[in-house]
Amino acid sequence: MPRSGAEARRRLREAALELYLERGYDGTTTAEIAARAGVNERTFFRHFPDKREVLFDGEADLRTAVVEAVAAAPDGLGPLDVLKHAFREVRHIPESTRPFAEPRLQIIAETPALRERDLAKGASMAEAMAEALRKRGVPERPAILAARAGWAAFHEALQAWIDDPSQSLDAHLVQTFDDLRAL
Repeated sequence: MPRSGAEARRRLREAALELYLERGYDGTTTAEIAARAGVNERTFFRHFPDKREVLFDGEADLRTAVVEAVAAAPDGLGPLDVLKHAFREVRHIPESTRPFAEPRLQIIAETPALRERDLAKGASMAEAMAEALRKRGVPERPAILAARAGWAAFHEALQAWIDDPSQSLDAHLVQTFDDLRAL
């Protein structure tokens, strides 16, 4: 079996998810994840700096894609509409990892250290989005507020999509941002 590349990374993610669900996050070691994936522990660490990051794999790609989509949004949109547009443009990223999303959210919800990490990653994402909005000319405070509210709306739409897959992620995004605007 390949020890590097996308296939090994995928197997490591799947193995970690299985073990976290079976034994809990705290009851799982990187050596066990590597063994389940059919690679050695060194291979694990070539792909992930620690066992937490398995659950946050792809976050940097999502951040980059969202920031680029904010920059490319049509002129004339308000900050929330820019973010709504951006999240709709990048929805293919979470859609491509749907089987990973539901158990990932469950594991994070059950593990305080992972909830803390999730909050830190969210804050980093919101700051990146606020910076992208500032580059579009949005003043500091509205950019920060829109970014934080937009990130919360994105998370709400993802959870709604997990809970109700009869509607597309795009439909949940539109509804969630419409609900936010109605507040």
